[in-house]
Amino acid sequence: MFLFNGLFSYNSVLSNCLLLMTKKKEGFTGQRAIVLPLKAVEKINQTLVNNLLYPTDLGYYPKAEFHYRHRKNGAQQHILIYCIAGNGWCKIKDKEFVIQANEFLVIPQGTPHAYGSNEKNPWTIYWMHFKGSTSDPMAEELFQKVLMQTNKVAFSDERIKLFDSIYDNLEQGYGKHTAGYASILSWHFLGSFLYDDRFSPIPTQKSNDVTEKAIEYMHNHIKERIILKQLCSYLGVSLSHFSLLFKQKTGYAPIEYCIYLKIQKACQLLQFSLLRINEIAVEVGINDQYYFSRLFTDTMGVPPKQYRKNSSIGK
Repeated sequence: MFLFNGLFSYNSVLSNCLLLMTKKKEGFTGQRAIVLPLKAVEKINQTLVNNLLYPTDLGYYPKAEFHYRHRKNGAQQHILIYCIAGNGWCKIKDKEFVIQANEFLVIPQGTPHAYGSNEKNPWTIYWMHFKGSTSDPMAEELFQKVLMQTNKVAFSDERIKLFDSIYDNLEQGYGKHTAGYASILSWHFLGSFLYDDRFSPIPTQKSNDVTEKAIEYMHNHIKERIILKQLCSYLGVSLSHFSLLFKQKTGYAPIEYCIYLKIQKACQLLQFSLLRINEIAVEVGINDQYYFSRLFTDTMGVPPKQYRKNSSIGK
């Protein structure tokens, strides 16, 4: 995404559209669209799981020439537009953007806006209107990525398949199961834009991200005591800088995150091995069994022995 420049301004595009008088909300060759009836939306709202986040309208507009929408009071739902080819423009309040291929746009509910397709290179878009009791934080997080110009994503067939699955389910009707499954898929679809680095990783390329390398190191040295100074030396960064980066990326301090990884491993061993508690402690790099038990209890809410017993009952 790029902010408008002199070669491609919102005003010039808007003027051209007004002159041509061919602005279109829809009606594009090969388009697909579903709009849920109001009564169906009301019914979804009454279902505790489904009403968290759900689509109300969605569609696909290929080469949407002269596509244009202007909502001076905003929409009643949050809007996501995913451009896979061509480009378009958008004006949100006092900010102006160009949306290019493999970029997404999110407009929060009730936000005045206008958007449209580039008349010389019209966009091809997948779009979704969504709402729900927990939809606001999702929309706001995605909107911030648009404002920060970090809204470019890797093209993924899996993302398109997700959209198609949502569409196909809703095309079959708005029953509890179809609407419910579409709701769950919508979380995954929207999450693919929020966490594109996890949704579309490049397996052949080793990550240069300091936090990712640190987590990989923690996994590979789970049987050892992790010393931050040694870890930072391995990563080639200062302790203060590393701690700041790690906390920003994960929400946890490095040692706290490392402890959680060790306890996660201990849980697996308690469930799926016959190792004794002291042996499991050693397996996760903690030689003091009593310290391990206290740490495990503080993290999981029950002692290791009780956790193993509860897991056996669950089976």
